[in-house]
Amino acid sequence: MTTRVQHALEQLKTSGVRITPQRHAILAYLLESMEHPTADEIYRSLEPQFPSMSVATVYNNLKMFIEAGMVRELTYGDSSSRFDANVTEHYHIICEQCGKIEDFNYPSLREVENQAEQHTGFQISGHRMELYGICTDCRD
Repeated sequence: MTTRVQHALEQLKTSGVRITPQRHAILAYLLESMEHPTADEIYRSLEPQFPSMSVATVYNNLKMFIEAGMVRELTYGDSSSRFDANVTEHYHIICEQCGKIEDFNYPSLREVENQAEQHTGFQISGHRMELYGICTDCRD
């Protein structure tokens, strides 16, 4: 078990959440996956290990992880939500053919928030940015 998974489980225990085997597996899958999976993808990946687990169990646990601030739900309006266990400030680039999502970081984009605050007087809480293109796998 990775240190990241252990830390997340400790965080849940501290907040009074009971750690079930299914909850542990869902969280570990999310933390170890860089694929931004859908709930159905998580379910299909874990079903052999937990044949009695339902899709509803996955959704309920994802909702709880979101409420705990451990997971972000990514909605793009045209397909199922995807889930990201990287809750640090970062951006996404999305393949228009296969739907793969990759993280990228570009710190100077934070300057956009500063400029927006100065020009509008708003107190900015964050921003979301996605780039779209064709991934290397689809181009090959």
